[in-house]
Amino acid sequence: MNTRETQLQAFNRLLDIMDELREKCPWDKKQTLQSLRHLTIEETYELGDAILNNNLDEVKKELGDLLLHIVFYAKIGSEKEAFDIADVANEISDKLIHRHPHIYGDVVVADEEEVKQNWEKLKLKEGKQSVLEGVPNGLPAMVKASRIQDKVKGVGFDWEVPEQVWEKVQEELQELNEEVVSGNHDRIESEFGDVLFSMINYARFIKVNPEDALERTNKKFIKRFQYLEQKVNEMGKSLADMTLAEMDVYWNEAKKL
Repeated sequence: MNTRETQLQAFNRLLDIMDELREKCPWDKKQTLQSLRHLTIEETYELGDAILNNNLDEVKKELGDLLLHIVFYAKIGSEKEAFDIADVANEISDKLIHRHPHIYGDVVVADEEEVKQNWEKLKLKEGKQSVLEGVPNGLPAMVKASRIQDKVKGVGFDWEVPEQVWEKVQEELQELNEEVVSGNHDRIESEFGDVLFSMINYARFIKVNPEDALERTNKKFIKRFQYLEQKVNEMGKSLADMTLAEMDVYWNEAKKL
């Protein structure tokens, strides 16, 4: 691996390139914080895909794309005389030191759970009005639910054992079923949301990331369905012309594979 000196040289090279692109490239000159935002979100999802696929070469490339965006934002910040890359780095360094008193102070912790609890308590001392302030409004609903549950757990608002959460799942499923029978769509949607929220909570207790789990199932379904499409095409048929029973034959073949 590269030495710290080589790493710093590489980062300095990127800063020099960013300066030059901002000065000379017509596209880069036009970019703003707002125009880069949606691109940054896309790059983050691409990094997430690379991590799920355990493709370390792609992870490296996507990290580079995200690093470029961070440097780009800092460059724009410096032009506005608001902040630069040094301010960004120092800000996070100061925060890490302050929120790790068990490393940089005299606080003693027993395990990672105490670390998380101390982290949330320190954030409140820093002036935040709510534990949930750190949950971005724009997060996808499933990710947001996970973050909400993590946040409140940090201050002790949580179930004690997985069995309690599973009972809650069963309770919410029963309530959903009752509303489905009643036919009130608004209540059905509300109870369906409660089921999802409780399932995400249960996932946390059994050490499963619900977003990763669902994406794994998505990929599995896509692979099996495309196998089905391939077999149907090889026979010169169309899916629309086949019965569900006929399609099930190839679906079950895909499952075995």
